[in-house]
Amino acid sequence: MATNPRGRKISVAPMMDWTDRHCRQFHRHITRHTWLYTEMVTTGALLHGDVPRHLDFDSIEHPLALQLGGSEPDDLAKCARLAEQWGYDEINLNCGCPSERVQRGSFGACLMAEPTLVADCVKAMSDAVSIEVTVKHRIGINESESYDFMRDFVGEVARAGCNTFIVHARNAILKGLSPKENREIPPLNYDYVYQLKRDFPDLEILLNGGVKTLADIDGHLLHVDGVMLGREAYHNPYLMAEFDTRYYQDGSPVKSRRDVLESMVPYLQQQMSLHLAHPIKLGNITRHMLGLMNGLKGARAFRQRLSDSKKLALGQPELLLEALALVTE
Repeated sequence: MATNPRGRKISVAPMMDWTDRHCRQFHRHITRHTWLYTEMVTTGALLHGDVPRHLDFDSIEHPLALQLGGSEPDDLAKCARLAEQWGYDEINLNCGCPSERVQRGSFGACLMAEPTLVADCVKAMSDAVSIEVTVKHRIGINESESYDFMRDFVGEVARAGCNTFIVHARNAILKGLSPKENREIPPLNYDYVYQLKRDFPDLEILLNGGVKTLADIDGHLLHVDGVMLGREAYHNPYLMAEFDTRYYQDGSPVKSRRDVLESMVPYLQQQMSLHLAHPIKLGNITRHMLGLMNGLKGARAFRQRLSDSKKLALGQPELLLEALALVTE
């Protein structure tokens, strides 16, 4: 099993509309050491928008990385400074999102075609902050499917000072496929990621894409430094319950599903009280927990109760305990 001195052995991918601060709070109550990533935040949103809304987080979320979307070195450097000021542990540059909206902004996966620009972006951010700057990318874009294409991209960006690459082991098809299809249709090619680690033994290489089980993780860790989970961590969050003991040698007892859910009640109470003037919708938090009871008797009833619009409208955190009572562990 590969060693990972930086500690990012297991992480949860940045996922738009999913890994918001409520989701990350919930995940942190399951696993203490797994690295968490924000949703992608564009440079424009930070430079011209509501910075606290995008960057505020709870200290319990550490270790936490901010994923940035952008392609202007100066703008990224300014945003990197903001991220460091707000206390993030890492800045991650998105070079993997294939959506047309992101392409119109000239960032995301299309940046793989411009390694010199990515290198400039990385250097600008690295020069501006003391925290680590990392890059998340695909194994290729469109017809650029050769291993050499990815190897050369990583080599040039690494020379600019990036030591950590998170590789989604699929090509990105920039025209004709939706973001969802881009997560499913291009075939996975883990061998490219394994070879990347062999070619760059001094770099930290993390693998992302199609990881669903502990056995999957164990197998990949024989070849790379770390594994990043995406949708499986969201839809089946209790998979993460063993991560701390299995991958971080933490001897603390594994929390039960009941423990996790009960520990979230004070957070809901806090959120309800903090937003009395502009109440937060309870469903904005409970939606992240729907998969917690998967595989147990009563899981469907649990999901239905936490999705009940009339119950949610009451804004009562005790709804979690009400839903919990429907499940047999």
